[in-house]
Amino acid sequence: MKEPKFSYAWLPFWASVTMVIGMLVGSWNSNSSEYQLYDTYDYEYARRNNLNMLLHVIEQQYVDSVDSKKLTDNAMTSILKELDPHSAYIPAEDLESVNEELEGSFSGIGIQFNLLNDTINVVDVISGGPSERNGLLPGDRIITVDDSLFVGKTITNEKVMKHLRGEKGSVVKLGIQRRGESELLQFEVERGDIPVNSVDAAFMIDNNIGYIFVNKFGRTTFDEFLVALARLRNEGAESFVIDLRGNGGGYMDAAINMVNEFMHRDQLIVYTEGRTFPREEARSNGMGSFKEQPIIVLTDEWSASASEIFAGAIQDNDRGLVVGRRTFGKGLVQSQYPLSDGSAIRLTVARYHTPSGRCIQKEYKLGQGEDYQMDILNRYNRGEFFNADSIHQHTDLVYTTTGGRTVYGGGGIMPDVFIPSDTTHVTPYYSDVINKSLLYKYAFEYVDNNRERLSNAGNYKELLRKLDGNKLLNDFIQYAAKNDVPANYAQIATSRTELIRLLQAYIARDVMGDEAFYPIFLQNDKVIEEACRLIKEGKAFPELPQATEEE
Repeated sequence: MKEPKFSYAWLPFWASVTMVIGMLVGSWNSNSSEYQLYDTYDYEYARRNNLNMLLHVIEQQYVDSVDSKKLTDNAMTSILKELDPHSAYIPAEDLESVNEELEGSFSGIGIQFNLLNDTINVVDVISGGPSERNGLLPGDRIITVDDSLFVGKTITNEKVMKHLRGEKGSVVKLGIQRRGESELLQFEVERGDIPVNSVDAAFMIDNNIGYIFVNKFGRTTFDEFLVALARLRNEGAESFVIDLRGNGGGYMDAAINMVNEFMHRDQLIVYTEGRTFPREEARSNGMGSFKEQPIIVLTDEWSASASEIFAGAIQDNDRGLVVGRRTFGKGLVQSQYPLSDGSAIRLTVARYHTPSGRCIQKEYKLGQGEDYQMDILNRYNRGEFFNADSIHQHTDLVYTTTGGRTVYGGGGIMPDVFIPSDTTHVTPYYSDVINKSLLYKYAFEYVDNNRERLSNAGNYKELLRKLDGNKLLNDFIQYAAKNDVPANYAQIATSRTELIRLLQAYIARDVMGDEAFYPIFLQNDKVIEEACRLIKEGKAFPELPQATEEE
């Protein structure tokens, strides 16, 4: 499904509730880029365990029949909840979907979709994928799946993915409603491998500044990152802005390999250490291709885990600047242990430390995961998103970078340059149309009605010339009024620039994909503007304290 990938400051509450639940947890060992795997659980030992004995007795003797699997799943979940907030039990039916986001591909039909008016709408068809080969087009509506009606209020994103994804080589029958056709078109699509990209955008911000947005650290992220760096350098990039805002992490090895591209030989990138895990270090090998180019890393409160490893390594080695807002503060390493029934547990086994020695894991109490999940909301309420002075730093956890700058542990990476969240455009009208997804729905319908005219554009700049902002906004105001959001022209005037920007960006995404979406979506981004200013003024490297001469 195509969704905006940035978190908005005007939605702190729901974002804080969902962030930790969906966060990708990182892991690392020196020989693998995957979650560390161990032999299946010793069930001979388990049978001697009181918990398993209890479940066995209930199954054999309880007065009513019970679902033993459900009892076991609930027990496993409850036990791990008594530990840190990132240890978790993953039921067998959820494991594949949990893993595939980081694996770099899954098997499906190759479309991007959304659910509008209780119907699956094809937003885009992945180039070279099964659906493109079978003739599906953007704008198609999927009405039937395997000869069964598949529309209505009970259809969810999860149900759609469950029915459209499947084993490679298997076939799904689709009944398609297409604009201009009076009858359903029938397609049989053979499922195939569909890539999951983690580098969403790579383009030139200025004549010599390249921008790369990384949404997670998966199996293919490093390769995607290298391709983006090389392409931008060929286009004239002499410095780089690496955007990790909203990136919840993933495989630690991907972050290590990416940092390595910017480091000289034998610089410490990260080390891990746990009660039963001796210290293991990752150091640069000196083979990186971008060791001299200026680099600025963008972070926010959603940047976590592997994102913090990347930002921390750049900061602690004084290799570049971190710009934005304080990161999430997730410094725990999980290993994944598969169980014989197809489920798994992810158990925290170590803490990772940035080169200066700081562990940036924020405070937590065992078994109090709910309080941990509310931390982002608490930070918002304290004003941390808007004022650096409101940020509580652990001044008793003092560390120094290689160049002698002071940094602090105990709660995320504090940026070198703080940029407050911009909410000047937020009004009740703006929030209302956002929360009801009206901008997104309008954009889809607009493209559906104007696809032929818009698809002639060769790039996003040509497309923008076809999208008169004033006309779009006036048309949208009427659309919103028909969908129970009456016009408030004073508030619209305050939000005008942002409303037009989002309308144009969503339309561009529906016509040309992310390649057109991000250059428009990121226009007037204050954090990017500050990063570019620092680069242009020759301030992309931190100012180091002056060494004092010994008398």
